[in-house]
Amino acid sequence: MSKALERRAKFREELIQAAERSIAAGGLAGLKTRELAREIGVANGAVYNLVEDVDELILRVGSQTLARLDASLTAAESNGPASPRETLVRIAVAYCDFAAENLELWRALFEHRMAPGKPVPEWAISEQMDLFRHIYHPLAELFPERTPAELGVTARSLFSAVHGMVLLGLEQKLIAVPVDALRKEIAVIVGAMVDGLTPPVVPGKRSVTRDP
Repeated sequence: MSKALERRAKFREELIQAAERSIAAGGLAGLKTRELAREIGVANGAVYNLVEDVDELILRVGSQTLARLDASLTAAESNGPASPRETLVRIAVAYCDFAAENLELWRALFEHRMAPGKPVPEWAISEQMDLFRHIYHPLAELFPERTPAELGVTARSLFSAVHGMVLLGLEQKLIAVPVDALRKEIAVIVGAMVDGLTPPVVPGKRSVTRDP
């Protein structure tokens, strides 16, 4: 790599880290490229030699947030033996904890909107969708008779329910719920949802599974 490319890569990384700190401190509304440029020691216009636009900058910060969320969910899954039901409860609670500990960065994942007419890049969509494996795999163990498409719908529905609870529970308004209480409620409700989706076992009757 040439010196010029090395220098550009260094400033690009510093820009993304500075943007992450800015969002963590004040949310998306506090993100100002002029301030970021000053922080990393480049001209304001040079920012757009490092990233295509503000959308890409926010998505790159989001990529780092998703990577940390992925690590948190993986750690929750790996915390000792667990049934598929317990795994789903663990990752739901871990999701709540991550959101509470990284509130503005977590909010930015969902608050950011691309410029009108500009699609979300495929690499960003792929990173987002990859996280659903944490929900999909235990669901596949619980419901081996369901098709991949059916499991995908169930995974997204379960995520939507947990995300909605976390979003409302962490709102800094009258509806806010203490994090400890929110964690307990999420554990109870996710467990109840999984139990409700699981058909009762009929003595002497074997379940029918489909070939993949």
